[in-house]
Amino acid sequence: MKYWLTAFICLFAAAATSAAEPTVLTPADTKALIAPPGRGVRIVALWSLDCAYCEENLTALLAFQRSHADVELVFVATDPIGEKEALEARLKAAKLDAVPSRAYADATPERLNFLIDPTWGGETPRTLAIKADGTREAVSGALDAGRIATLVD
Repeated sequence: MKYWLTAFICLFAAAATSAAEPTVLTPADTKALIAPPGRGVRIVALWSLDCAYCEENLTALLAFQRSHADVELVFVATDPIGEKEALEARLKAAKLDAVPSRAYADATPERLNFLIDPTWGGETPRTLAIKADGTREAVSGALDAGRIATLVD
């Protein structure tokens, strides 16, 4: 019995760890990323390694999601996928590694910025809420629970 419990814990840990590993985000991937979800709200949290408020925002978004089952959360690093190890380490250190994560994989990051949100100037943090009815709202800057609730509602 101990063997199976240990095996289960190891598998669970491996699955949680793999969620932290950012996958590539190319221009072709953006259409699915910003498509309306089947239900609820998808929050796309754009961040970067050199952003002062990003980690706080990601933490606030994860806390919000934990109490709102209809919220799907995706972290998107605007850093290149070549920085994958640094991105992984940052998310893991902040205990944010259970959230699906993407990283830019295009020679022109401005192109990805535009495809994700044509009104966005590239500043981070940037948070995009995409609702099942197709409506979208985006904000830049620091978030707290109240601002997230307003964004999602």
